[in-house]
Amino acid sequence: MTYPILHFREPLDERIAWETVSKGWYDGVTVEIENGSRYPVFFYDPGRLAQDLQSEVQGIEKGWGKPCIAEIGMIVIPELSEANMRIAIQQLYKDGWFDSFKPIPEAPQD
Repeated sequence: MTYPILHFREPLDERIAWETVSKGWYDGVTVEIENGSRYPVFFYDPGRLAQDLQSEVQGIEKGWGKPCIAEIGMIVIPELSEANMRIAIQQLYKDGWFDSFKPIPEAPQD
């Protein structure tokens, strides 16, 4: 088995892949490394990230916005595709990016 392994919340079939590209973000992925630790990641494309940031900043005047966008494990890639997600995760893993994150706690065993 080659690490890191991406675990998708649902299979990225044609419909889910199209919806993901259309909305510009996807939060249904965890990354597993050799020791079994898993980390949540959140993918954004640059266009959607810019739109969301602009909306948040404009919302400050209306009392609901924020001056930033921050997600744990946020990864911005040019286009949301499974291939781009895998390439990004491989590079980040190689760079030691996951070393600074706290893994998801393991579920208790029955």
